[in-house]
Amino acid sequence: MDKTNVILGPFDVALEEPVYFKIEPNSDGKTIHSVDMINGFVHRGIESIVLQRNFLQNLIITEKVCALCSNNHPFTYCMAVEKIAGLSLPERALYLRVVADEIKRIASHLFNLGMLSHLIHNKTLMTQFLETREDFQDLKEAIWGNRMDLSANTIGGVKFDLDEKLIASIKATLDKNRSKIEAFIALFETDPTLIARIGGVGVLSYEDALRLGVVGPVARASGVNNDVRKRAPYAAYANLHFDVVLQQDGDVLSRAKVRLYEILESMKLLHQALDSMPTGDIVLPTRTLIPEGEAVSRTEAPRGELVYYLKTNGTQKPERMKWRVPTYMNWEALKVMMPNNNIDDVALIFNSIDPCISCTER
Repeated sequence: MDKTNVILGPFDVALEEPVYFKIEPNSDGKTIHSVDMINGFVHRGIESIVLQRNFLQNLIITEKVCALCSNNHPFTYCMAVEKIAGLSLPERALYLRVVADEIKRIASHLFNLGMLSHLIHNKTLMTQFLETREDFQDLKEAIWGNRMDLSANTIGGVKFDLDEKLIASIKATLDKNRSKIEAFIALFETDPTLIARIGGVGVLSYEDALRLGVVGPVARASGVNNDVRKRAPYAAYANLHFDVVLQQDGDVLSRAKVRLYEILESMKLLHQALDSMPTGDIVLPTRTLIPEGEAVSRTEAPRGELVYYLKTNGTQKPERMKWRVPTYMNWEALKVMMPNNNIDDVALIFNSIDPCISCTER
């Protein structure tokens, strides 16, 4: 091994996804002076593939960009298509989109917290997080027939509906797990061992968060209020009340607490959406030809702001599609978070941005 640098990855048991870290240590050999990162190991050329498929086929392609954000990609894509076509969706469809989005957000946050627990070698806590997540995975399977790719959205609405039995099942799952989430929050707020382990690790200041344009829980853990659901409401979010969760310390602990408190907010949103669900259609009755035009749409994915750009030319295939994912914005912040932390904490800090490399490289 090079005496001056420490190499981690691209394929390492400590990393969720393949990234090459070249770490220059300080003189003590234990802490980080600087870090350089190289990715590109899982590029699939999806932005080219979608130009060869029609608008309906691309519902499936966009869902394959990322597993944990698999609902947000076709959701945001549909919003761009609908904007170009000038479609007004049925009210019930807008509420159903919120339901799918928030259930996915809860499951995604629980998975990240489980991975955090794994990286600090707390197997009991990891098991508790993932067992809690299983209830929401089972719920997804009961509603959409799949635990990851829901295929919930279509152009002009959604592909699923909720009857009274499914609504009751969702509420029962929320009520069953609320006390568990509150217990997790109490642990992260008060446990001295846990706070000592992840508090003050991987700090990103408010000023650096603004300068780097980070998004999602990474930004909100540094005090930046940028939740797209609140700043630029879409679907039915303008009709629902929730609080944007903010922390101020900008460390791994703060990012974990943001995700935990956001799970409670998602539960609040789900109860509201289910209780105020309008009656009516779930999708527009006729297929729409997509005219020439261009549009930008954005949603708040579990990792942060997801942006889609779509340009059409009057045919049934896109002329250009591009998306900017949350990890792309949060990536550069790692170069600020990691210096002067222990080399052993690289994977922990990396996990705290909830990275999706396949999403970023697409």
